[in-house]
Amino acid sequence: MKIKEIKELSSDELSNRKRELRQESFNLRLQQVSGNVEKPSRLRDIRREVARIETVLSQRKAVQTAA
Repeated sequence: MKIKEIKELSSDELSNRKRELRQESFNLRLQQVSGNVEKPSRLRDIRREVARIETVLSQRKAVQTAA
């Protein structure tokens, strides 16, 4: 997901997406330990998307507290 698409989502949707990505990351790490990961690069993509989501959420929180 691009940052533009992330910014268009509501905070609740972002929280849900973050939870789903964390679960997927956990499952991929378990597969990695057992040696069954088909796309190891997906782990990096998930980490980056979670970071983008957390950035947008923190920006929104900063705007709310400043107002």
